[in-house]
Amino acid sequence: MDDPIRHPLAYARELRGWSQSDLVTQLNKAARSHGLLSGADKTAVSRWEHWRKTPNIDSQLLIAEAFDVPASDMEAYGWPYWLPGRDEPLPLGSAYTVQALHDAQRASMDRRSFMTFSAISLAGLAGQWAAIEPERLTLPLEGKRVDCELVDWLEDTSERLTALPTEQRQHTIRLMDAHLATVTNLIKDGVYGEKTGRRLHLLAASLATTCGWHRFDQGQHWAAGKLWEAALQSAHTAGDRDHGAGVLSDFAYQANWLGKPKVSVDQLAYALSGIEHPAARSLLLLRRARAYAALGDRSACYRDLSEADSSLAVEAADPAPGWCGWMSPADLAVDSGQCLLELGRTEEAHVRIAEGMALLPHARDKTRGIFLTYQAKGYLQSNDVEQALSVTSESLDLATRIGAPRCVALVRDLAPAFKPYHQVDGVPEFLERLKAS
Repeated sequence: MDDPIRHPLAYARELRGWSQSDLVTQLNKAARSHGLLSGADKTAVSRWEHWRKTPNIDSQLLIAEAFDVPASDMEAYGWPYWLPGRDEPLPLGSAYTVQALHDAQRASMDRRSFMTFSAISLAGLAGQWAAIEPERLTLPLEGKRVDCELVDWLEDTSERLTALPTEQRQHTIRLMDAHLATVTNLIKDGVYGEKTGRRLHLLAASLATTCGWHRFDQGQHWAAGKLWEAALQSAHTAGDRDHGAGVLSDFAYQANWLGKPKVSVDQLAYALSGIEHPAARSLLLLRRARAYAALGDRSACYRDLSEADSSLAVEAADPAPGWCGWMSPADLAVDSGQCLLELGRTEEAHVRIAEGMALLPHARDKTRGIFLTYQAKGYLQSNDVEQALSVTSESLDLATRIGAPRCVALVRDLAPAFKPYHQVDGVPEFLERLKAS
């Protein structure tokens, strides 16, 4: 679902519970404190919020005061991007990286899930990434020199936390958040050279990506998007095209998950333009095949599945980028099967999904839980209710144990398909369990 708030100023008002009249009152109050008149009324506010007019600098200063935003933010980010809770991505560039990281941390405290970046916003962000060359890292001029041993420790600890089995990672998100906050402060306030600066930005990109996936699994789509925006900013500043492509593909995965396959296809076209590693290309092509299947575009889906298979078979000289190091024949088999399910080739889908499930490592329980729901959907399409019930129950057990509401939601989406089989043993109990989950 797109963000229902039409303008960052309207969203900022919503955060405070203000009407347009309330905002006018606040602007008048701020003006009077300086012995001035604001000159603002509801008509002016409405024009600002409908993108018909930009408030002049005096009005912006009063708006900043009303929302307790520092004038330095106003100067740095421009109208309307300095407003609190801004709902559009910041422009790509080193000047915005720290602000994007801070925005992501604030969004992580926001429990709403109804907002995501709009298709236009994502297209603009991806277009910038494809066209704008990274700047040379600028060096902060104040603060203390960053200790390289501290950076070593942060990199090592972050890698260990990310590598934990799925069931354990649900308990470490606060540590990951704390690491990201520490790295953000080092980038903002520390003194470092080009090499250390690049390490810090790459670490921020990795942490923000991982933290974003945790929020995505919790159904916090707005926070996930803001964290991935920060990851893209950090990767771009560090000049890491591979990681940037991976973040764009995460946005694409989210878009397809939320029922926007066309947005997913568009994002993946940008991502594929900037990546060469065969494992990474295989993953991106597989995700695009899923989006094409959702659109019912058979030829495009089959083409991308074939290319994904060929890419994964290539023996690369270098290891796969960290963000896709898990990509395997198991993922290719199961997601190919899901594509076939979408396109009505049920029997072939059963074979491919079963093939992939047999190959999947036990450590990847979240992926297993998702794959089980794909398998259940195939069984339901074949009217094999007992098998569908068995694997769906297993998926729900897994999702509950590892703390993955996204997987629980997938299981819940299957409930309507079970209702016609209420007389089958175990179905009523399963549906009651779902209501309580």
